Amino acid sequence: MSFKSVSGQGRLGRWVLAAALGAAASFMSLREASAQTPAPHRSGAWGDTTTVLALSSFGVELLMPRVFYSDPEVTVGWKARWHLSVLAPSMTLAATALLNERFLKPALKGFRPGCDDTNQGFHNCETYGMFSTHSFTAFSSFGQGLGVFLVDTVGWSHGRVNVGSLLGNVAVPGVLGVITTVGRTAGNFETGGQAWGSAGVGALLGLGMGVLYAATQRPECGYGGDLICW
Repeated sequence: MSFKSVSGQGRLGRWVLAAALGAAASFMSLREASAQTPAPHRSGAWGDTTTVLALSSFGVELLMPRVFYSDPEVTVGWKARWHLSVLAPSMTLAATALLNERFLKPALKGFRPGCDDTNQGFHNCETYGMFSTHSFTAFSSFGQGLGVFLVDTVGWSHGRVNVGSLLGNVAVPGVLGVITTVGRTAGNFETGGQAWGSAGVGALLGLGMGVLYAATQRPECGYGGDLICW
């Protein structure tokens, strides 16, 4: 056998080997692609709606006045005062929601519906679902309002119930919270457990913040009868 023949066979062998490796790589990539779970569908309409509702619930509590029944020794009747100090509980809950979105979700790694190890990080699976920031925000606002309403009613108004306070602090945030949480599951953003579990955590934390705030901050302005308390 001549040297040329051996050299030609060597080149042919290298070409065959390269083709085999290329075919194997293509086959493996096809297997990986076929094994990846398809990207799930999310409802853009529900996504936008729940964002607006969660922010609206937060805004209601931020702008809701403290309603109380004035001491008969001063002026008899219902009074309302807007307290800038409400920023303390509201912004604490908002900061907690941001902390969840930035740090807790990546740490807990709760897959959204339709996401798993094969497609996490791809389309509609870029982030995780637990805790649901939307459900947490909406229900933490409801919890805050409930806490303020209970303390103002029992503690400062001596059991007298004001319908306006009940609607603004409890009913409206509660309805917004329920629709937000239902929308997160209907839009396929979180599972029922993720959405309602986050709502429960938010409601409990908000209730604690609302009770603490209302118990330590009198509803009346400490220096007079102004409508806005600094």
